[in-house]
Amino acid sequence: MDNLAAVLHGPYDVRIENLPVPVINDDEVLIKISCVGICGSDLKLYSVGKCGQDVLDGPVVMGHEAAGVVVKVGGNVKGLKAGDRVAIEPTQPCRKCEYCRTGRYNLCDEPQYCSTPKGPGNICQYYKHVADFCHKLPENLTMEEGAAVQPLAIAIHACNRAGIKLGTNLVILGAGPIGVLCAMTAKAMGASKILMTDVVESRLQTARELGADYTLLIKREYSDQETVEKIINILGTRPTVTIDACAFPSAQRVSMLVTKKGGTVLVVGIADTTVELPLSGALLQEIDIRGSYRILDTYGPAIAAVSSGAIDLKSFITHHLPLEKIKEALELAKSGAAMKIIIHIN
Repeated sequence: MDNLAAVLHGPYDVRIENLPVPVINDDEVLIKISCVGICGSDLKLYSVGKCGQDVLDGPVVMGHEAAGVVVKVGGNVKGLKAGDRVAIEPTQPCRKCEYCRTGRYNLCDEPQYCSTPKGPGNICQYYKHVADFCHKLPENLTMEEGAAVQPLAIAIHACNRAGIKLGTNLVILGAGPIGVLCAMTAKAMGASKILMTDVVESRLQTARELGADYTLLIKREYSDQETVEKIINILGTRPTVTIDACAFPSAQRVSMLVTKKGGTVLVVGIADTTVELPLSGALLQEIDIRGSYRILDTYGPAIAAVSSGAIDLKSFITHHLPLEKIKEALELAKSGAAMKIIIHIN
């Protein structure tokens, strides 16, 4: 049985290879993959061989935003059976470390996260995963939406960490997929005004269609203070919450300069290891600065939000390509011309 997969060997070196079909243990399920989304972290690995703490040290199957159909279940698996459609939460935490034991499995010391040196990805025909991190899809969700649940779950965790609530005035720096999903999530959570910034006008147009009340096109010649003043002028106030969803040093500086006293800066973008920031001013104004890492108990809420119609993922998905065009898909995503690309496997 074939198991064609997109294998990354190094920067810009992705190949379609036929791999052995995985053998499952008693706690796992074998999944025939249907759809996988292309993520910003995929692009970082593809472009430079590194994303945050993960450094490519050998060939790895790409992809971690997947949905598919269960074809085989392990002996201990309860609640799933062959034929079930599932969205795959792309982590397999150790369940033993301090963070797993205290309920923060997203910070697990040995997470075996998909498409990292510690865990294979799922841009492939067959993939195995621990059963309790596979979530059944309601009948009214497509496989494409099931794949896009993963970045939505990241956005929901980010908004939870940011403390979004009714009446929040919010600025989101970066109108890529995660930034736009944060806007859609915040709107569903009751945010009052949402302003988004980006350096690409087409992304801002999509942001306006999907949730942003206001947008600001950032030009390279703008100083940090000019950007701050333009945001305040458009929004009519300083934001109570600012989310950095692009991780450019300038965006992180602006986030700390623009946020209201006593407000919150939430960083969900993966930035350089060292960034120079106006930290003292932010701390003297009691601005809380928080990180958001991956997903924590938000797959269920994400699936429910899409199923109920509270969040429309179909409008968020803009491009569809087959597995054999994986390199074309990565280059398209890298260009910034697409919002969310779905790779169709089978």
